[in-house]
Amino acid sequence: MIDNNCLYKEELNRNSYSGLAKEASESILLPSESGFDGSRSPVCSSPDPNLNYRPVIGILSHPGDGASGRLTNDTSSTYIAASYVKFAEAGGARVIPLIYNEPEEVLFQKLELVNGVIFTGGWAKKYDYFEIVKKIFTKALERNDAGEHFPVYGICLGFELMSIIISQNRDILERFDAEDNASSLQFVDNVNNDGTLFQRFPPELLKKLSTDCLVMQKHKYGITPANFQANPALSSFFEILTTCIDENSKTYVSTVKAKRYPITGFQWHPEKNAFEWGSSAIPHSEDAIQVTQHAASYLVSEARKSLNRPESQKVLSNLIYNYKPTYCGYAGRGYDEVYIFTQPRSRF
Repeated sequence: MIDNNCLYKEELNRNSYSGLAKEASESILLPSESGFDGSRSPVCSSPDPNLNYRPVIGILSHPGDGASGRLTNDTSSTYIAASYVKFAEAGGARVIPLIYNEPEEVLFQKLELVNGVIFTGGWAKKYDYFEIVKKIFTKALERNDAGEHFPVYGICLGFELMSIIISQNRDILERFDAEDNASSLQFVDNVNNDGTLFQRFPPELLKKLSTDCLVMQKHKYGITPANFQANPALSSFFEILTTCIDENSKTYVSTVKAKRYPITGFQWHPEKNAFEWGSSAIPHSEDAIQVTQHAASYLVSEARKSLNRPESQKVLSNLIYNYKPTYCGYAGRGYDEVYIFTQPRSRF
């Protein structure tokens, strides 16, 4: 026996669907029907005159070949891991290598061509390398004090050296067990992320940062929050944003932001997630890749605020494109690619 109520509902559904389909088809218009003139060029927004849309990041080279001597036995060689170059490029910048052992006059001429600096990870904490980092860091502060917006990223060793320079204490660093592991970031209570690299992270990603292992650790040294805060120079210069816990459950400062300068310190590696494959501990999930992308974008967004506009030909002649990276990932450890510098190629 046929249920009349069911037939009625079925007919009502057909009429409703037909009405919705008709309404949808009537609302979809071709460009020629909408009054839009497709022959005209789209109206592009005007560039902000206060921003530099061609930013250049300087990356300081580190002693050695980045592969424990497997690539060259030239004791004067220096290198930059290609992951740092790709990191800056991912944010929308070009790179000029700052070769730490080239003549200082040349090195500081190159520094005048860039809109920000990265101090990379590594092991060198003494002698000529430390002195060059100190001079470049001092110059960055001077440029900011003079009114130029000049960002600095200190990553791993770079952050450690900035801490030594600011505290004027070579014994400020402590030993930690965080040499090859991924971890989360623990945000300091009531921290304000406005104006920091975390300001544009989606809320869900920020939450995952504190609960999932999305950042790579590769260091033996660091500073406990207590010792960091107890040092008047460090605590007045930097604000602690995050901490991490090492393999022995010891807490160390992992992200800081300068209070008066566009300077960020990392006791973790934002570049490795997307661009290094030599360790199985490096996180490569979509969330981990977003961490790299947001960190890179923040650095370059700060560099765009620099109004330094050097001569174009000098920039082109000193870009990293004048060099070729060397693949060293076949060893299954360490960096995948490095730029090795044995003879400076600056052109002024």
